[in-house]
Amino acid sequence: MTTLGDIASALALELRGDPALEIVGIAPLEQAVSNELSFVSQSKYLPQLSDSQAGAVILHPDWASSWSGACLLSDRPYLHYARATHLFDNRPVPTGTIHPTSLVHESATLGTGVTVGPYAVIEAGASIGSDTLVGAGVHIGAGSSVGEGTRIYPGVVLYHGVTIGDACILHANAVIGADGFGFAPGEARWEKILQLGGVIIGNHVEIGASTTIDRGALGNTVLEDHVILDNQIHIAHNVRIGERTGIAACSGIAGSTTIGRDCTLAGMVGVSDHLTIGDNVHINGQGRVTRSIAEPGVYASGTPIQPHRDWSKNAVRFEQLAQMAKRVAQLEKKLASLMESTNPD
Repeated sequence: MTTLGDIASALALELRGDPALEIVGIAPLEQAVSNELSFVSQSKYLPQLSDSQAGAVILHPDWASSWSGACLLSDRPYLHYARATHLFDNRPVPTGTIHPTSLVHESATLGTGVTVGPYAVIEAGASIGSDTLVGAGVHIGAGSSVGEGTRIYPGVVLYHGVTIGDACILHANAVIGADGFGFAPGEARWEKILQLGGVIIGNHVEIGASTTIDRGALGNTVLEDHVILDNQIHIAHNVRIGERTGIAACSGIAGSTTIGRDCTLAGMVGVSDHLTIGDNVHINGQGRVTRSIAEPGVYASGTPIQPHRDWSKNAVRFEQLAQMAKRVAQLEKKLASLMESTNPD
């Protein structure tokens, strides 16, 4: 049994209310019941407190007067909500065993407590650190290495020569180390450029489902520590992503681009090749990045949604911008000439 006092102690938060209150889980404000914990991350959600049946709420001390029930006071409620979820971890516990249907090459090395699921394949020379989970149907290529305490969910494929750090999470069907898109135009066809590099992924990195990270053409594709990638992202060959950068779903990073530390790329961002994006750059959803960005800050591109009739008219005007700019420049020149003739001083 987990009590509110246990949670307050684990999160090092001030408790107002009954420490013996049993808490069985976490739920949103509008769904929580009397034995569940909820949270308020922003002041705009405070009106929802009046109808909430939550047993206790994590909220900022400045908002405590808005709630008459038990609460945990936090200067960063959303962060402490994140930490509270780990107290109610409902993921299946790894067994620490190797399933008899899996294929583990005799030259592969496995640390203590490694779990290998059904029909997983671990090829020659691969190395798996202690307490790592290799899920059902995972394929780990020759010479690849995985650190300690990493979770690799079903269907993930690591090609040869891939390095994964400690305490990473690779969600289902991610593909790490496939060939980058490298071809040279020949006389009769495209000539393939063999991708001779690898992929190096740091510690505490999370990679979403069906995300693909290509191996380097010559050097390595690199993700530094604490990078987080959402589902269905494409990272091309020789990209480097700095520490603590987060990228949301359906974004694509073209080859040989470097992204700095502490950046965020919202959903469906596209980044061209051979660019450099500095630290603390934040790009809004559907942003199209075609040049390097040195200065930190928030960037945006694309057009917000609008009624189709208005969009159609504006799209036509957009195609006329170059012509309109030329006409404006001519008018400015004529106006300047006219002003000089009427007022020489």
